[in-house]
Amino acid sequence: MSSPRLAVPFHLLLMLVILGLLVFGAVVSAQEADPHSTTADFTIPLQNITQVKAGGIHTCALSTDGEVTCWGYNEQGQVGSGTTMTSSLPIEVSGLTEGIQFLAPGMFHTCIANTENAYCWGLDDHGQLGNGDKGDSLTPVKVIGLNDVILDIDSGQAHTCVLTDTGGVQCWGANNIHQLGDGTTIDGTTPVDVIGLSSGVTDITVGENHACALLNTGEVLCWGYNGQGAVGDGSRDTHSSPVPVVGLGAKALQITAAGFHTCALLETGAVQCWGDNQHGELGDGTMTNRLTPVTVQGLAGEVKAIVAGAFHTCALMATGDVTCWGQNRYGQLGDGTKIDKLTPTPVLGLEEQVLGITGGDDFTCVVTVSGGVKCWGANFVRQLGDGTTTDQTTPVDVLISMALEESLFFPTIFK
Repeated sequence: MSSPRLAVPFHLLLMLVILGLLVFGAVVSAQEADPHSTTADFTIPLQNITQVKAGGIHTCALSTDGEVTCWGYNEQGQVGSGTTMTSSLPIEVSGLTEGIQFLAPGMFHTCIANTENAYCWGLDDHGQLGNGDKGDSLTPVKVIGLNDVILDIDSGQAHTCVLTDTGGVQCWGANNIHQLGDGTTIDGTTPVDVIGLSSGVTDITVGENHACALLNTGEVLCWGYNGQGAVGDGSRDTHSSPVPVVGLGAKALQITAAGFHTCALLETGAVQCWGDNQHGELGDGTMTNRLTPVTVQGLAGEVKAIVAGAFHTCALMATGDVTCWGQNRYGQLGDGTKIDKLTPTPVLGLEEQVLGITGGDDFTCVVTVSGGVKCWGANFVRQLGDGTTTDQTTPVDVLISMALEESLFFPTIFK
């Protein structure tokens, strides 16, 4: 004898059908937004983030529990998902077994670290993974030869540097134009000491093919490629070991580099930049390359932090607002236009205060006080993490997928 079926009122059936159609529509929209999606999912804003760091054309975020997610261009495996599939939404890095504190995406590789260890993945044609060989990896491999406590890490196009608790700096990867600062042009498949920087360093930053260190005296030293003046010593000579930046107006508190320019936040509150200026990224009102520091014009208010993108620069103000200048071809200045700006212009549409900021090649991202991430600018390889490939001239939320259970589509009442 068969069991009796539950009688369902017609109006309830109709409501369930309508709900099912709405859910199905949301899923279809999510899949259309992300053509690489292989599962039906909802998207919600990424949450509980403490740090975000942009590489050239991909981005990574660090959560409150030390987990790392990445998104964007992934043809060399730099997203760390174990595949080479480019992702328009954040994906958890595969194979991490311990908490992380520092992020350092490069161009086609990514490195991360905690105080004890560093790990890298992606392209390894110059030894930029730091594990002793030149073999690409789709998942994290441990950097060999770091014996001191790690305080910071940063990556360029194909090299990476760390700051240790001794105040020393070590680098590895590409060295064809002296990026490692060890006096040679030999690639380093494991970390090498930067000449003259065994102690006293408080901050490091890595540009595309150069790097800089901030000393506890407030002095800044740079090395590597210098064709546009990013080293700041008054010449265009490439340097195989650190040389002092000439003409800083005061002691530096923070430094940032990307592409072919460098900037410093000074104890006076001023920001000075040097190097490439073809799009106004130095903020001095001109497009003239500078071999020594010039002052950014028009910064209104106290600056909390600075960050450089490939051809643009941004400042995080003490108010939690953000202002940017330089190239704006893809909307990376966030002011609602695609017009280059030679001096700072406010980012529009940031409804929350900003805690941290980062710049990629042609885009910018921030972490907000609520733990969310917003990005703007170029999105042709999904580097904004919003599930689309549409450039954005103002900030949009980075989204994360939430898989739907089958029961949402087939309620048990129908079974």
